[in-house]
Amino acid sequence: MNDHDRSSGPTDEEQTRVGPPAFLAPGTAERQHPHGARFHPSLTYSIPDGYRPLHLDVYVPERGLAPSPCVIWIHGGAWLFGSRQTPPDHWPEGLVFQSAIDAGLAVVSIDYRHSREAPFPAQLHDAKAAVRYVRRFAEDLGIDPDRIGAWGESAGGHLAALLGLVDDPALEGTEGVTGTSSAVTAVVDFYGVSDVDTMPSILDSLPAEVLEVLVGAGGIEHADPTTVILANSPLPSADARRLLSPVNHAHPTPPPFLLVHGDEDTLVPLSQSEQLLTALLSAGGEADLIPVAGAAHVFEGTDPAPSIRHAVDFLRSRLTSGTTPTAS
Repeated sequence: MNDHDRSSGPTDEEQTRVGPPAFLAPGTAERQHPHGARFHPSLTYSIPDGYRPLHLDVYVPERGLAPSPCVIWIHGGAWLFGSRQTPPDHWPEGLVFQSAIDAGLAVVSIDYRHSREAPFPAQLHDAKAAVRYVRRFAEDLGIDPDRIGAWGESAGGHLAALLGLVDDPALEGTEGVTGTSSAVTAVVDFYGVSDVDTMPSILDSLPAEVLEVLVGAGGIEHADPTTVILANSPLPSADARRLLSPVNHAHPTPPPFLLVHGDEDTLVPLSQSEQLLTALLSAGGEADLIPVAGAAHVFEGTDPAPSIRHAVDFLRSRLTSGTTPTAS
């Protein structure tokens, strides 16, 4: 892919930055747009009361299967920051979306409410609302409503896992389109949290300069992302922690899962994906884990391209061979 070498790599300052850059230079988001795709930008999929409207971008292959199988891309950012327009900024620009388009998969990249905007389960409600929107308007978009997968990284991987596992009507949410299934056919989880009760404190593994930024945003008691996303949750405290953890939602008939995780990740340890793998297999599900040798969080220290290729190959296989009922 000729455009994948457009990034010159992060500077030392960028490597220690927490959260998104202070600005996006003109063309930053546009350079993520894939070639050979029809683009439906900034579709409003939900307008939750008291919050900003939530948008998604849709890229549909100009060639290939019609209608196209589709993957919902969910960005990371510790549930605190991030955008549908920018995968991790040290990954080659365009690599994620272009790889999916080249494989014949439509991509729907979604925003969701950050944890300082709304506590859990708002983020899960938003992800489910996005799937329901895509399924409702699939014909208009050129998407197959029976072949929708989920793929996310970090906080987005965690939400993709929940999206694949949670079928409790009490956690469905009422935002956006209703009366349509939010089920997905396959899940790729890149280094997401699986069990908040076994997660080490992120405060112990962050560089001092990064910790200073988080503390400055709300004090030490509001620096840990898990604390922030659970603060003021409408769910009882014990229930919220349990329901936030994908391992507690494993059941005998989940969609197939692919977990990819760096073996030198100190922010979200590899053991988190190992726990989810065990829970899924023990429940009778289909799942695989690919440890990435030498990779820290966000695959720092390694080339992300092979992991992205594994994800796309998995999704292409699963989304062109299986279906998910579109029950209301």
